[in-house]
Amino acid sequence: MSSEKKRIVCFGPGPKFKGGIANYNTSLAIALDKEPNTEVHIVSWTQQYPAIIPREFVDKSSKTDLLEGTDVQVKYLTNYNNPFSWGATVRYIKSLKPDVVVFQWAIAIQGLPLGRIISRLSKIAGIEVIVDLHFVIQKENSNIDRIFTKMGIGKANGYIVHALKTYRELQELYPNKNFYLSEDGTRTESKGERTVIKLYHPIYDMFKPDPNFDVDAFKKENGLAKHVFLFFGFIRKYKGLHNAIQAFKKVADQREDVSLLICGESFWNTLDKSKLSTRIKSALFGLAKGLFLKKADDEGEYRPLELIKELKLEDRTAVFNEFIANEDVHKYFQSSDCVVLYYLTATPSGIESLSYNFSLPILATKVGHFPETIQDGFNGYLAEDQDIDSMAEQMMRFIEHPLPGENVKAATEKLSWANYAKAILKA
Repeated sequence: MSSEKKRIVCFGPGPKFKGGIANYNTSLAIALDKEPNTEVHIVSWTQQYPAIIPREFVDKSSKTDLLEGTDVQVKYLTNYNNPFSWGATVRYIKSLKPDVVVFQWAIAIQGLPLGRIISRLSKIAGIEVIVDLHFVIQKENSNIDRIFTKMGIGKANGYIVHALKTYRELQELYPNKNFYLSEDGTRTESKGERTVIKLYHPIYDMFKPDPNFDVDAFKKENGLAKHVFLFFGFIRKYKGLHNAIQAFKKVADQREDVSLLICGESFWNTLDKSKLSTRIKSALFGLAKGLFLKKADDEGEYRPLELIKELKLEDRTAVFNEFIANEDVHKYFQSSDCVVLYYLTATPSGIESLSYNFSLPILATKVGHFPETIQDGFNGYLAEDQDIDSMAEQMMRFIEHPLPGENVKAATEKLSWANYAKAILKA
């Protein structure tokens, strides 16, 4: 690399937002900033979704400045609901004269603004536009998802995928396009091909164990038993918490020394429902869902936590039904023995990555990419999809045959943000 700095723009939610994609985009920017001769900018949404969505997306709990000690610059600019801001975003990114712009793609509905922005930037000479694909076929797979996805990502110069499944979905979405699959970031030299860099979901390094944290005191305070299974993250239907609770019930009926620790905000229950504005948003959003979503995909009434009382598990579970501040994340992972990801569908998971950062094994279902990243009996155990008995068996198996943290570390040695950043900078 020459002495001239390479400029990179990471487009996606900035650190003031909740959720895995905000953490991901911030971590990527930090990793790129650590590389020599780089200048890194985060260009962020101000509002990521249509205004009718009844949900709070801003992180009002965390106090930690994740960008402290870096030179990363952040600009909050793009409003989904204001097309004038889309043009302003193109002009601002162009003014930075970047070599590479990496867009985070994690939900199809953003295809309308992102398609416009990506299309215009990809025509500017000297700028490589890469879309970092967290999915191609969305979990809900609604009738309009494919339209928005094609609209959003079709004009990019190249892509990043975290699983071969996602690459195959990209090929299926664009059967007439030619793709060059790269494992290390090398770009194709053929004008008729677009590079797809097959990487991974890196291991988060923004969350670390606290050596001074009193695990025993925390477990005692929250009534946690010897063996603790952890569900962490937003409560969404596709994450299968209802199955995890039912599987845990089978284990709890056999053992007294087990607990289920549930930490996360109910995704569709973050606003004050007594407010008129919330009621209006909910009504409009409900109408939109009725038009575009299959009835089975509507998770507005998804309430898996009610199973705890129904199955009489109140004294066997600890529930933190709230958004967990960044500085508190370590408490729940350090107090647990493994993480339960009994998902119904899966793309590479931020919770999986987070678990590895604390050297915790994973109990997961055989869906999506999990069979690629979890070696059964080494860094986790795999249950049959939609099979409660199989899920309970893996929980019992883990208690009887625990997996050492060294195995988890060994399985993730290559999954560093540094390697990820180097692959992007190979252009």
